[in-house]
Amino acid sequence: MNVNQEDKLAYIIAVVNEFAAAFSLNSQQAYRYLNRFKGIDFVDRFYNVEHTQSFEDVVEDLAVFCRKNGGMLA
Repeated sequence: MNVNQEDKLAYIIAVVNEFAAAFSLNSQQAYRYLNRFKGIDFVDRFYNVEHTQSFEDVVEDLAVFCRKNGGMLA
């Protein structure tokens, strides 16, 4: 399946904003955290599955994934 890159980018931005809201961060802090602990790569790689889930589930997936990569947000 050919993924529209603009749609994927818009989705990643929305996920960063949802992650920021869930952990009381600003968007820049959330992006840096997700980038540092490979969360952005995770969403990019698994976009086909993640975009079919609720933002709440995706944020939880990211939190777990980032913790496994050394992140400390709970």
